[in-house]
Amino acid sequence: MTRIVIRAAFLAFIGSQYVTERTEAFTGLTRSSTFRRGQSTSAWANNRQSPLFATVEDETNIKRGKLVDAKQVTTVAAVPKLSQRWRKSTKQLATLGPASSSKEMIEKLFLAGADVFRLNFSHGSQEQKQELLTLIREIEEKYSHPIAVLGDLQGPKLRVGEFSDPNGVKLEEGQIFRLDLDDAMGDITRVKLPHPEIIEASEIGHVLLVDDGKVKLRVSGKGEGYLECTVEVEGKISNRKGVNTPDSVLDISPLTPKDRSDLEYMLGIGVDWVALSFVQRPADIEEIHALIDEKLPKGAFKPAVMAKIEKPSCFEEDNLEKIVELCDGIMVARGDLGVECAPEDVPLLQKNIIDQCRDLGKPVVVATQMLESMIESPTPTRAEASDVATAIYDGADAIMLSAESAAGRYPEEAVAMQQRIINRVEGDVHYKSQLEQSAPKPHNTATDAIITAASQIASTIGAKSIVCFSLRGSTVLRAAKGRPGVPILAMSPFKETSRQLVMSWGVYPELPKTGTYFSNIDEEELLDYEAPVVETATDDFDLVLRNACRAALKKGLVTDPNDLLVVTAGIPFGTPGAANVIRVVPAAGPTCWDGVCQVF
Repeated sequence: MTRIVIRAAFLAFIGSQYVTERTEAFTGLTRSSTFRRGQSTSAWANNRQSPLFATVEDETNIKRGKLVDAKQVTTVAAVPKLSQRWRKSTKQLATLGPASSSKEMIEKLFLAGADVFRLNFSHGSQEQKQELLTLIREIEEKYSHPIAVLGDLQGPKLRVGEFSDPNGVKLEEGQIFRLDLDDAMGDITRVKLPHPEIIEASEIGHVLLVDDGKVKLRVSGKGEGYLECTVEVEGKISNRKGVNTPDSVLDISPLTPKDRSDLEYMLGIGVDWVALSFVQRPADIEEIHALIDEKLPKGAFKPAVMAKIEKPSCFEEDNLEKIVELCDGIMVARGDLGVECAPEDVPLLQKNIIDQCRDLGKPVVVATQMLESMIESPTPTRAEASDVATAIYDGADAIMLSAESAAGRYPEEAVAMQQRIINRVEGDVHYKSQLEQSAPKPHNTATDAIITAASQIASTIGAKSIVCFSLRGSTVLRAAKGRPGVPILAMSPFKETSRQLVMSWGVYPELPKTGTYFSNIDEEELLDYEAPVVETATDDFDLVLRNACRAALKKGLVTDPNDLLVVTAGIPFGTPGAANVIRVVPAAGPTCWDGVCQVF
């Protein structure tokens, strides 16, 4: 019975997606119209009987092939304003904070290029995060385009205790300094390390880094509840400075009591992605999946899990491959990774992580200090611009801003700068050739064969977009894995799926009208195809193709009736992961191959 309902839901979705308020954009909809292929764009747009293009009063925009609603009364974004948003393939994450907490600024960041907004649960209250999510959803509805929200868990914070001198102490190279469990205030010889798991895991010869590596200690002795360390890099230590353990795998959960509370709150408010910090081993990913399954409210959509790679232990043996397999996405957290690994190793590790994610078809985000100087400056350094470009050349799905957008003076300019770099790199022939050379081999499955063929067809015929119909996004992710040279238009009946897919390279999902699992629609409504259908279609797949054309038009991916789309879908509908049909259709609609387009 479940299979039948899902299939019915999917069919209702494809038939009703653009009805009600969204059909206001297509003011020329009628029961019948005729036009011939080969008409100019302006002639086609001027045809007031066209079922796909708006009736437009601005003749200048018509002649330029731009599609805008004459009265601007719909929630569909005007193509001229947002057209560049659908031209880039690499996605952008922007962290929200004090500098970007208003609806006006969040909207500016979206229009400047942000696809995903990160809520950092290390700072601020849970209630503040819900307020930000509400504002994001309002902007999403206004522009009728899914926006993903990533909730970032703080993770364990390993710190030294406090000193009797509030200014701390200066350690000299070669001196012995003790870390122990004694509650006494610290001095020049010792300080409390309130983490017995560090003492337990550390061995003689292991390195401990204090205050982001400013002070380097090497373990030279060990006893019950203490470590004797030799200072190798001198410097000042003060109260509550952080400790990194690059040589040790700690017997500690990545989820603190605060993280567990924050995670449960995230599940309640409906974030799309959850980022897990302090990942050391594959078991950490299994732990958060189990906790999500346990705490997920009934009827809620499970968020995707992103592992933050910031510990050297992730690269031991086959840990990285297993971590990527278990999670839904990866973040290259170069801040802590750069502390615990040699600086010269980080660029190579970044490339390895990206390659591993691409091989397994998982989105990967490169983060931390990408445009750091733009916290205070309206322009980045040339080195920062090169760093962003390198991540794009490496094949990352997305790049992220942290303090630049959360607390900087120029959040909008930082997002716009990232987009400018993306556009420049993606227009480079070297970028395209690198993607082609590094393309992973498809798996021996029917779905991979269909996706590979769709990409080849799109390249051969010069199609404007590949359109993938997918329930949970697996087919879309396989398409993104191959990095086709055209945008991937994803269509799913679930808003949550559409939002999660926003993270992936080249994917621009549609925002479905219906609600989560269609809980607001009874089964009889799901089976009532006649009410939502504007035009009588010959079969269910005909509805799919018509809505694919409408979606591509609304996104501005097509501007001419002769533009072509390559559509993939799975028959029967409602079968997760099934893609077994390819169809090439003109933007004018699926019935335009015989020279005359007739829509009944």
